[in-house]
Amino acid sequence: NLMWIVFGATLAVIFGLLIAVLADRSKFERFAKSMIFLPMAISMVGGAIIWKMIYNVSPNIGMLNAVYTGLTGNEPVAWTAAANIQPWNNLFLIAIMIWLQAGYAMTLFSAAIKGIPAEILEAARVDGASEFQVFFGIMIPSIMGTIITVATTIIIFTLKIFDVVWVMTGAQFSTQVIATQFYREYFTAQNAGYGSAIAIVLLVAVIPVMIYNLRQLRQQEAF
Repeated sequence: NLMWIVFGATLAVIFGLLIAVLADRSKFERFAKSMIFLPMAISMVGGAIIWKMIYNVSPNIGMLNAVYTGLTGNEPVAWTAAANIQPWNNLFLIAIMIWLQAGYAMTLFSAAIKGIPAEILEAARVDGASEFQVFFGIMIPSIMGTIITVATTIIIFTLKIFDVVWVMTGAQFSTQVIATQFYREYFTAQNAGYGSAIAIVLLVAVIPVMIYNLRQLRQQEAF
């Protein structure tokens, strides 16, 4: 779960922000944003099944192995189901979550960026500010509240992640997370006490992030 938060939530926010900024200047803004947001219309299970085929060990099915074997001539790799590829198999699973959540982050960031007064951006450029200075000196501070809200929402999502891990690996090969461990203990092992304790741990982990998120929203007069 720590890997999912550090890599998954962070990269989903970063990619969402970069895509929002770049797409905002594109002539094909609507089409580009629609394509990036499209994975959000897919369920977590559906997205996991799509990527399970991409990661398939057979080059005839798995696109990644088809490219890998074609370029290197090496044997196919079980990207998510090999014991010798840890912890990289977790990162391949995290990539699925980033693909699914980047569109969500992009949509909120895009709306926030469009809310920045154009006069401020133009004044900074006229005064000689580079695009990097405009981005880090004006855009980021202006939408910091949105960034925090999106980041905490995605963190809550990563703490509860279950579908992708269960469909892709069945929580094997050191890919288990809190939710899959709860499922195994409560439903598979019929250990209701231990399973309930894990669920409480997950709840306790999520509550501080939720409280922080609600406080940020309240500061933005969302309530």
